[in-house]
Amino acid sequence: MKLWGGRFSKSTDALVDDFNSSIRFDSRMYRQDILGSIAHAKMLGKCGIIPQKDSDLIQKTLKEILEDIENGRVEFEIDAEDIHMNIEKILISRIGDAGKKLHTGRSRNDQVALDIRMYLKDEINTIIDMLKDLQRTIIVISENNLDTILPGYTHLQRAQPITLAHHVMAYFQMFARDIERLKDCYKRTNVLPLGSGALAGTTYPIDREMVAQELGFDRISENSLDAVSDRDFAIELASCISIIMMHLSRFSEELILWSSHEFSFVEMDDAYSTGSSIMPQKKNPDVAELVRGKTGRVYGSLTSLLVTMKSLPLAYNKDMQEDKEAIFDAVDTVKMCLPVFTKMLATMKINKQNMYEAARGGFTNATDVADYLVKKGIPFRSAHEIVGRMVSYCIKNSKGIDQLSMDEFKLFSPQIEEDIYEEISLEKCVSGRKLPGGPARESVMASIEKAKQLLDE
Repeated sequence: MKLWGGRFSKSTDALVDDFNSSIRFDSRMYRQDILGSIAHAKMLGKCGIIPQKDSDLIQKTLKEILEDIENGRVEFEIDAEDIHMNIEKILISRIGDAGKKLHTGRSRNDQVALDIRMYLKDEINTIIDMLKDLQRTIIVISENNLDTILPGYTHLQRAQPITLAHHVMAYFQMFARDIERLKDCYKRTNVLPLGSGALAGTTYPIDREMVAQELGFDRISENSLDAVSDRDFAIELASCISIIMMHLSRFSEELILWSSHEFSFVEMDDAYSTGSSIMPQKKNPDVAELVRGKTGRVYGSLTSLLVTMKSLPLAYNKDMQEDKEAIFDAVDTVKMCLPVFTKMLATMKINKQNMYEAARGGFTNATDVADYLVKKGIPFRSAHEIVGRMVSYCIKNSKGIDQLSMDEFKLFSPQIEEDIYEEISLEKCVSGRKLPGGPARESVMASIEKAKQLLDE
Protein backbone atom coordinates (compact mmCIF):
# COMPACT_ATOMS: atom_id res chain seq x y z
CA MET A 1 0.00 0.00 0.00
CA LYS A 2 1.18 3.51 -0.81
CA LEU A 3 2.15 5.69 2.14
CA TRP A 4 -0.55 8.12 0.96
CA GLY A 5 -3.10 5.38 0.09
CA GLY A 6 -5.53 5.66 3.00
CA ARG A 7 -8.14 7.52 0.96
CA PHE A 8 -8.02 5.08 -1.98
CA SER A 9 -10.02 1.87 -2.40
CA LYS A 10 -8.16 0.59 -5.46
CA SER A 11 -4.47 0.02 -6.18
CA THR A 12 -2.75 2.21 -8.73
CA ASP A 13 -2.50 0.67 -12.18
CA ALA A 14 0.99 -0.63 -12.95
CA LEU A 15 1.21 1.66 -15.98
CA VAL A 16 0.36 4.64 -13.79
CA ASP A 17 2.97 3.57 -11.25
CA ASP A 18 5.59 3.57 -13.97
CA PHE A 19 4.30 6.81 -15.55
CA ASN A 20 4.05 8.60 -12.21
CA SER A 21 7.37 7.43 -10.81
CA SER A 22 10.40 9.71 -10.76
CA ILE A 23 12.79 7.40 -8.91
CA ARG A 24 14.69 6.70 -12.14
CA PHE A 25 16.04 10.22 -12.17
CA ASP A 26 15.51 11.73 -8.71
CA SER A 27 17.36 8.87 -6.96
CA ARG A 28 20.52 10.92 -7.43
CA MET A 29 19.22 13.22 -4.66
CA TYR A 30 19.29 10.47 -2.02
CA ARG A 31 22.03 12.15 0.01
CA GLN A 32 20.29 15.51 0.06
CA ASP A 33 16.97 13.87 0.93
CA ILE A 34 18.48 11.98 3.85
CA LEU A 35 20.46 14.95 5.17
CA GLY A 36 17.31 17.09 4.95
CA SER A 37 15.34 14.43 6.81
CA ILE A 38 18.00 14.14 9.52
CA ALA A 39 17.87 17.91 10.10
CA HIS A 40 14.06 17.81 10.12
CA ALA A 41 13.99 14.91 12.60
CA LYS A 42 16.52 16.66 14.83
CA MET A 43 14.35 19.78 14.87
CA LEU A 44 11.18 17.77 15.61
CA GLY A 45 12.85 16.25 18.64
CA LYS A 46 14.30 19.51 19.93
CA CYS A 47 10.95 21.29 19.58
CA GLY A 48 9.16 18.46 21.40
CA ILE A 49 6.96 17.68 18.40
CA ILE A 50 8.01 14.03 18.50
CA PRO A 51 9.69 12.19 21.41
CA GLN A 52 13.44 12.73 21.57
CA LYS A 53 14.09 8.98 21.55
CA ASP A 54 12.18 8.68 18.28
CA SER A 55 14.08 11.62 16.84
CA ASP A 56 17.40 10.03 17.81
CA LEU A 57 16.39 6.66 16.36
CA ILE A 58 15.23 8.23 13.11
CA GLN A 59 18.49 10.16 12.73
CA LYS A 60 20.60 7.09 13.52
CA THR A 61 18.67 4.90 11.07
CA LEU A 62 18.76 7.50 8.29
CA LYS A 63 22.55 7.62 8.60
CA GLU A 64 22.63 3.84 8.29
CA ILE A 65 20.40 3.98 5.22
CA LEU A 66 22.73 6.56 3.67
CA GLU A 67 25.70 4.29 4.26
CA ASP A 68 23.82 1.31 2.82
CA ILE A 69 22.84 3.24 -0.32
CA GLU A 70 26.41 4.39 -0.88
CA ASN A 71 27.65 0.82 -0.49
CA GLY A 72 25.10 -0.51 -3.00
CA ARG A 73 23.00 -2.39 -0.45
CA VAL A 74 19.70 -0.64 -1.26
CA GLU A 75 17.49 -1.13 -4.30
CA PHE A 76 14.85 1.53 -4.93
CA GLU A 77 11.30 0.59 -5.94
CA ILE A 78 9.33 2.15 -8.79
CA ASP A 79 6.01 1.76 -6.99
CA ALA A 80 7.35 3.91 -4.14
CA GLU A 81 7.34 6.70 -6.75
CA ASP A 82 10.23 8.92 -5.77
CA ILE A 83 13.36 9.18 -3.65
CA HIS A 84 11.46 10.70 -0.73
CA MET A 85 8.92 7.90 -0.45
CA ASN A 86 11.55 5.23 -1.08
CA ILE A 87 13.70 6.38 1.81
CA GLU A 88 10.74 6.87 4.12
CA LYS A 89 9.47 3.38 3.24
CA ILE A 90 12.90 1.88 4.02
CA LEU A 91 13.00 3.81 7.29
CA ILE A 92 9.57 2.53 8.37
CA SER A 93 10.49 -1.03 7.41
CA ARG A 94 13.47 -0.81 9.75
CA ILE A 95 12.07 0.98 12.81
CA GLY A 96 8.31 0.73 12.45
CA ASP A 97 5.98 3.38 13.89
CA ALA A 98 8.82 5.66 14.94
CA GLY A 99 9.70 6.04 11.25
CA LYS A 100 6.16 7.14 10.48
CA LYS A 101 6.75 10.24 12.60
CA LEU A 102 9.46 11.64 10.32
CA HIS A 103 7.01 13.28 7.94
CA THR A 104 5.36 15.30 10.72
CA GLY A 105 5.16 18.96 9.77
CA ARG A 106 6.29 18.62 6.18
CA SER A 107 5.03 17.68 2.72
CA ARG A 108 6.70 16.13 -0.28
CA ASN A 109 6.18 19.55 -1.87
CA ASP A 110 8.55 21.38 0.46
CA GLN A 111 10.72 18.27 0.76
CA VAL A 112 11.45 18.04 -2.96
CA ALA A 113 11.98 21.80 -3.12
CA LEU A 114 14.57 21.36 -0.36
CA ASP A 115 16.29 18.41 -2.01
CA ILE A 116 16.71 20.00 -5.40
CA ARG A 117 18.02 23.23 -3.88
CA MET A 118 20.58 21.29 -1.84
CA TYR A 119 21.55 19.22 -4.85
CA LEU A 120 21.97 22.20 -7.15
CA LYS A 121 23.97 24.14 -4.56
CA ASP A 122 26.53 21.33 -4.60
CA GLU A 123 26.52 21.23 -8.39
CA ILE A 124 26.98 24.99 -8.70
CA ASN A 125 30.15 24.77 -6.61
CA THR A 126 31.40 21.86 -8.71
CA ILE A 127 30.83 23.76 -11.97
CA ILE A 128 32.61 26.82 -10.55
CA ASP A 129 35.63 24.66 -9.70
CA MET A 130 35.65 23.25 -13.23
CA LEU A 131 35.49 26.73 -14.72
CA LYS A 132 38.44 27.79 -12.57
CA ASP A 133 40.46 24.83 -13.84
CA LEU A 134 39.72 25.99 -17.38
CA GLN A 135 40.73 29.55 -16.48
CA ARG A 136 44.04 28.30 -15.08
CA THR A 137 44.74 26.54 -18.36
CA ILE A 138 43.95 29.74 -20.24
CA ILE A 139 46.41 31.65 -18.06
CA VAL A 140 49.17 29.12 -18.80
CA ILE A 141 48.56 29.43 -22.54
CA SER A 142 48.52 33.22 -22.25
CA GLU A 143 51.78 33.41 -20.32
CA ASN A 144 53.44 31.21 -22.94
CA ASN A 145 52.16 33.30 -25.84
CA LEU A 146 52.55 36.93 -24.83
CA ASP A 147 54.47 37.60 -28.06
CA THR A 148 52.64 35.17 -30.36
CA ILE A 149 51.10 37.43 -32.98
CA LEU A 150 48.03 36.40 -34.96
CA PRO A 151 45.30 38.30 -36.79
CA GLY A 152 42.29 39.44 -34.85
CA TYR A 153 39.06 39.12 -36.82
CA THR A 154 35.80 40.90 -37.31
CA HIS A 155 33.19 39.37 -39.61
CA LEU A 156 35.69 36.48 -39.87
CA GLN A 157 37.89 38.84 -41.92
CA ARG A 158 41.40 39.72 -40.81
CA ALA A 159 41.20 42.99 -38.96
CA GLN A 160 44.16 43.95 -36.73
CA PRO A 161 47.13 42.10 -35.27
CA ILE A 162 46.86 40.95 -31.66
CA THR A 163 48.54 38.26 -29.57
CA LEU A 164 47.30 34.80 -28.80
CA ALA A 165 47.58 35.70 -25.11
CA HIS A 166 45.20 38.60 -25.61
CA HIS A 167 42.84 36.45 -27.64
CA VAL A 168 42.46 33.59 -25.16
CA MET A 169 42.27 35.95 -22.18
CA ALA A 170 39.04 37.21 -23.73
CA TYR A 171 37.61 33.78 -22.89
CA PHE A 172 38.97 34.05 -19.36
CA GLN A 173 36.77 37.11 -18.95
CA MET A 174 33.74 35.27 -20.34
CA PHE A 175 34.22 32.42 -17.88
CA ALA A 176 34.80 34.92 -15.06
CA ARG A 177 31.35 36.38 -15.77
CA ASP A 178 29.97 32.84 -15.81
CA ILE A 179 31.35 32.30 -12.32
CA GLU A 180 29.84 35.57 -11.15
CA ARG A 181 26.46 34.48 -12.49
CA LEU A 182 26.72 31.10 -10.80
CA LYS A 183 27.61 32.70 -7.48
CA ASP A 184 24.66 35.03 -7.81
CA CYS A 185 22.39 32.11 -8.71
CA TYR A 186 23.69 30.30 -5.62
CA LYS A 187 22.37 33.11 -3.42
CA ARG A 188 18.81 32.58 -4.66
CA THR A 189 19.17 28.81 -4.50
CA ASN A 190 20.41 28.99 -0.91
CA VAL A 191 16.94 29.66 0.56
CA LEU A 192 15.28 27.04 2.78
CA PRO A 193 11.76 26.07 1.64
CA LEU A 194 11.23 23.37 4.27
CA GLY A 195 8.43 24.30 6.66
CA SER A 196 6.20 25.50 3.84
CA GLY A 197 4.30 22.21 3.87
CA ALA A 198 2.14 21.41 0.89
CA LEU A 199 1.40 25.11 0.36
CA ALA A 200 0.20 26.64 3.66
CA GLY A 201 2.91 25.78 6.15
CA THR A 202 2.06 23.79 9.27
CA THR A 203 0.39 24.21 12.64
CA TYR A 204 3.26 22.45 14.42
CA PRO A 205 5.67 24.75 16.30
CA ILE A 206 8.63 23.91 14.05
CA ASP A 207 11.91 25.85 14.08
CA ARG A 208 12.71 26.69 10.46
CA GLU A 209 15.74 28.78 11.37
CA MET A 210 17.27 25.81 13.16
CA VAL A 211 16.84 23.61 10.08
CA ALA A 212 18.30 26.33 7.86
CA GLN A 213 21.36 26.54 10.08
CA GLU A 214 21.72 22.75 10.20
CA LEU A 215 21.66 22.51 6.41
CA GLY A 216 23.76 25.60 5.65
CA PHE A 217 21.05 27.81 4.16
CA ASP A 218 21.46 31.57 4.40
CA ARG A 219 17.79 32.28 4.99
CA ILE A 220 14.30 30.82 4.96
CA SER A 221 11.61 31.41 2.34
CA GLU A 222 9.13 34.19 3.10
CA ASN A 223 6.00 32.79 1.48
CA SER A 224 4.90 29.16 1.67
CA LEU A 225 3.02 29.26 -1.66
CA ASP A 226 6.02 30.64 -3.47
CA ALA A 227 8.45 28.29 -1.72
CA VAL A 228 6.84 25.07 -2.98
CA SER A 229 6.07 26.34 -6.48
CA ASP A 230 9.28 28.27 -7.18
CA ARG A 231 11.68 26.81 -9.70
CA ASP A 232 13.26 30.11 -10.68
CA PHE A 233 16.56 28.94 -9.24
CA ALA A 234 16.59 25.90 -11.55
CA ILE A 235 15.68 28.03 -14.56
CA GLU A 236 18.33 30.56 -13.59
CA LEU A 237 20.95 27.83 -13.27
CA ALA A 238 19.94 26.40 -16.66
CA SER A 239 20.36 29.91 -18.07
CA CYS A 240 23.79 30.25 -16.46
CA ILE A 241 24.82 26.88 -17.87
CA SER A 242 23.45 27.84 -21.29
CA ILE A 243 25.68 30.91 -21.32
CA ILE A 244 28.67 28.81 -20.22
CA MET A 245 27.96 26.42 -23.08
CA MET A 246 27.60 29.33 -25.48
CA HIS A 247 31.09 30.50 -24.47
CA LEU A 248 32.47 26.98 -24.82
CA SER A 249 30.80 26.69 -28.21
CA ARG A 250 32.30 29.96 -29.46
CA PHE A 251 35.73 28.84 -28.28
CA SER A 252 35.18 25.45 -29.90
CA GLU A 253 34.17 27.05 -33.18
CA GLU A 254 37.41 29.04 -33.29
CA LEU A 255 39.49 25.97 -32.48
CA ILE A 256 37.69 24.01 -35.19
CA LEU A 257 38.47 26.74 -37.71
CA TRP A 258 42.03 27.15 -36.46
CA SER A 259 42.72 23.41 -36.75
CA SER A 260 41.56 23.31 -40.39
CA HIS A 261 44.17 23.19 -43.16
CA GLU A 262 43.05 26.64 -44.31
CA PHE A 263 44.08 28.18 -40.98
CA SER A 264 46.58 25.66 -39.52
CA PHE A 265 46.94 27.76 -36.39
CA VAL A 266 46.60 24.84 -33.98
CA GLU A 267 46.67 21.06 -34.03
CA MET A 268 44.73 18.99 -31.53
CA ASP A 269 46.59 16.31 -29.61
CA ASP A 270 45.99 12.78 -30.87
CA ALA A 271 44.37 11.93 -27.54
CA TYR A 272 41.70 14.56 -28.18
CA SER A 273 41.07 13.90 -31.87
CA THR A 274 39.44 11.17 -33.93
CA GLY A 275 39.91 9.77 -37.42
CA SER A 276 37.78 8.76 -40.35
CA SER A 277 36.56 5.25 -41.10
CA ILE A 278 37.24 5.78 -44.81
CA MET A 279 39.73 8.66 -45.18
CA PRO A 280 43.04 7.69 -43.57
CA GLN A 281 44.45 11.21 -43.61
CA LYS A 282 41.75 12.75 -41.44
CA LYS A 283 42.28 14.15 -37.95
CA ASN A 284 39.00 15.53 -36.73
CA PRO A 285 38.44 17.98 -33.83
CA ASP A 286 35.52 15.92 -32.55
CA VAL A 287 35.80 17.05 -28.93
CA ALA A 288 35.30 20.67 -29.93
CA GLU A 289 32.51 19.71 -32.32
CA LEU A 290 30.69 17.72 -29.65
CA VAL A 291 30.93 20.60 -27.20
CA ARG A 292 29.45 22.84 -29.87
CA GLY A 293 26.69 20.29 -30.50
CA LYS A 294 25.85 19.71 -26.85
CA THR A 295 25.27 23.44 -26.44
CA GLY A 296 21.98 23.04 -28.29
CA ARG A 297 21.03 20.25 -25.92
CA VAL A 298 21.48 22.54 -22.91
CA TYR A 299 19.45 25.27 -24.62
CA GLY A 300 16.72 22.66 -24.97
CA SER A 301 16.79 22.00 -21.23
CA LEU A 302 16.39 25.71 -20.50
CA THR A 303 13.50 26.00 -22.93
CA SER A 304 11.88 22.89 -21.45
CA LEU A 305 11.98 24.38 -17.96
CA LEU A 306 10.55 27.69 -19.12
CA VAL A 307 7.73 26.04 -21.03
CA THR A 308 6.92 23.67 -18.16
CA MET A 309 6.55 26.53 -15.71
CA LYS A 310 4.93 29.15 -17.92
CA SER A 311 1.26 28.30 -17.25
CA LEU A 312 1.26 26.74 -13.80
CA PRO A 313 -1.10 28.20 -11.22
CA LEU A 314 -0.03 28.27 -7.57
CA ALA A 315 1.04 26.14 -5.86
CA TYR A 316 2.62 22.75 -6.63
CA ASN A 317 1.55 20.86 -9.77
CA LYS A 318 2.75 17.45 -10.91
CA ASP A 319 4.09 19.09 -14.07
CA MET A 320 6.94 20.29 -11.88
CA GLN A 321 8.29 16.76 -11.68
CA GLU A 322 9.53 17.48 -15.21
CA ASP A 323 11.98 20.04 -13.85
CA LYS A 324 14.50 17.48 -12.70
CA GLU A 325 15.43 15.68 -15.88
CA ALA A 326 15.93 18.99 -17.65
CA ILE A 327 18.13 20.63 -15.03
CA PHE A 328 19.97 17.39 -14.28
CA ASP A 329 20.77 16.96 -17.95
CA ALA A 330 21.99 20.55 -18.24
CA VAL A 331 24.23 20.05 -15.20
CA ASP A 332 25.50 16.69 -16.43
CA THR A 333 26.25 18.07 -19.88
CA VAL A 334 28.30 21.06 -18.76
CA LYS A 335 30.15 18.88 -16.24
CA MET A 336 30.97 16.47 -19.06
CA CYS A 337 32.13 19.22 -21.41
CA LEU A 338 34.30 21.36 -19.13
CA PRO A 339 36.99 18.82 -18.12
CA VAL A 340 37.47 17.35 -21.59
CA PHE A 341 37.52 20.80 -23.18
CA THR A 342 40.11 21.97 -20.65
CA LYS A 343 42.39 19.00 -21.36
CA MET A 344 41.96 19.40 -25.10
CA LEU A 345 42.97 23.05 -24.82
CA ALA A 346 45.94 22.31 -22.58
CA THR A 347 47.38 19.71 -24.96
CA MET A 348 46.89 21.38 -28.36
CA LYS A 349 49.92 22.38 -30.42
CA ILE A 350 50.16 26.06 -31.35
CA ASN A 351 51.64 26.89 -34.76
CA LYS A 352 53.09 30.31 -34.00
CA GLN A 353 54.70 30.87 -37.40
CA ASN A 354 51.44 30.21 -39.24
CA MET A 355 49.67 32.69 -36.99
CA TYR A 356 52.33 35.31 -37.67
CA GLU A 357 52.21 34.80 -41.42
CA ALA A 358 48.42 35.13 -41.37
CA ALA A 359 48.72 38.41 -39.48
CA ARG A 360 51.03 39.72 -42.20
CA GLY A 361 48.26 39.26 -44.79
CA GLY A 362 44.91 40.92 -45.05
CA PHE A 363 46.26 44.45 -44.39
CA THR A 364 45.91 44.06 -40.63
CA ASN A 365 48.18 47.10 -40.19
CA ALA A 366 45.97 49.41 -42.25
CA THR A 367 44.47 51.11 -39.20
CA ASP A 368 47.98 51.83 -37.94
CA VAL A 369 48.84 53.52 -41.25
CA ALA A 370 45.80 55.76 -40.75
CA ASP A 371 46.87 56.48 -37.17
CA TYR A 372 50.37 57.30 -38.45
CA LEU A 373 48.90 59.89 -40.83
CA VAL A 374 46.78 61.38 -38.06
CA LYS A 375 49.92 61.86 -35.99
CA LYS A 376 51.33 63.74 -38.99
CA GLY A 377 48.43 66.19 -38.75
CA ILE A 378 45.96 64.69 -41.22
CA PRO A 379 42.31 64.44 -40.02
CA PHE A 380 41.29 60.84 -39.35
CA ARG A 381 38.56 60.72 -42.01
CA SER A 382 41.03 61.99 -44.62
CA ALA A 383 43.62 59.51 -43.41
CA HIS A 384 41.02 56.73 -43.62
CA GLU A 385 40.34 57.62 -47.27
CA ILE A 386 44.04 57.76 -48.11
CA VAL A 387 44.70 54.33 -46.64
CA GLY A 388 41.65 52.93 -48.43
CA ARG A 389 43.13 54.01 -51.73
CA MET A 390 46.50 52.64 -50.62
CA VAL A 391 44.95 49.22 -49.90
CA SER A 392 43.23 49.23 -53.30
CA TYR A 393 46.59 49.96 -54.95
CA CYS A 394 48.24 47.14 -52.99
CA ILE A 395 45.56 44.65 -54.01
CA LYS A 396 46.00 45.55 -57.69
CA ASN A 397 49.77 45.19 -57.38
CA SER A 398 49.75 42.11 -55.11
CA LYS A 399 51.64 43.84 -52.32
CA GLY A 400 51.33 44.34 -48.62
CA ILE A 401 51.36 47.89 -47.28
CA ASP A 402 54.73 47.32 -45.65
CA GLN A 403 56.10 46.22 -49.03
CA LEU A 404 55.46 49.59 -50.67
CA SER A 405 58.51 51.65 -51.57
CA MET A 406 58.87 55.16 -50.23
CA ASP A 407 58.11 56.54 -53.69
CA GLU A 408 54.88 54.56 -53.70
CA PHE A 409 54.00 55.82 -50.24
CA LYS A 410 54.55 59.39 -51.42
CA LEU A 411 51.97 58.86 -54.16
CA PHE A 412 49.35 58.84 -51.43
CA SER A 413 50.71 61.40 -48.95
CA PRO A 414 53.80 63.60 -48.89
CA GLN A 415 53.75 63.46 -45.07
CA ILE A 416 54.87 59.83 -45.07
CA GLU A 417 58.50 59.39 -44.03
CA GLU A 418 60.91 56.48 -43.55
CA ASP A 419 59.70 55.94 -40.01
CA ILE A 420 56.47 54.45 -41.35
CA TYR A 421 58.09 51.05 -41.81
CA GLU A 422 58.77 50.73 -38.10
CA GLU A 423 55.43 52.23 -37.12
CA ILE A 424 53.37 49.71 -39.11
CA SER A 425 55.36 46.57 -38.29
CA LEU A 426 53.19 43.91 -36.67
CA GLU A 427 55.21 44.11 -33.49
CA LYS A 428 54.71 47.87 -33.22
CA CYS A 429 51.02 47.56 -34.10
CA VAL A 430 50.61 45.30 -31.08
CA SER A 431 53.02 46.93 -28.64
CA GLY A 432 51.61 50.40 -29.33
CA ARG A 433 48.23 49.36 -27.92
CA LYS A 434 49.32 49.37 -24.30
CA LEU A 435 46.15 50.87 -22.83
CA PRO A 436 44.44 48.80 -20.10
CA GLY A 437 42.68 45.90 -21.78
CA GLY A 438 44.81 46.17 -24.91
CA PRO A 439 46.98 43.52 -26.61
CA ALA A 440 50.42 44.95 -25.74
CA ARG A 441 52.59 42.63 -23.68
CA GLU A 442 52.51 44.80 -20.54
CA SER A 443 48.73 45.22 -20.79
CA VAL A 444 48.12 41.48 -21.14
CA MET A 445 50.55 40.75 -18.29
CA ALA A 446 48.60 43.14 -16.08
CA SER A 447 45.39 41.42 -17.13
CA ILE A 448 46.89 38.03 -16.27
CA GLU A 449 47.95 39.24 -12.83
CA LYS A 450 44.42 40.46 -12.13
CA ALA A 451 43.10 37.13 -13.36
CA LYS A 452 45.36 35.25 -10.97
CA GLN A 453 44.19 37.43 -8.08
CA LEU A 454 40.60 36.74 -9.04
CA LEU A 455 41.23 33.00 -8.96
CA ASP A 456 42.89 33.27 -5.55
CA GLU A 457 39.98 35.16 -3.99
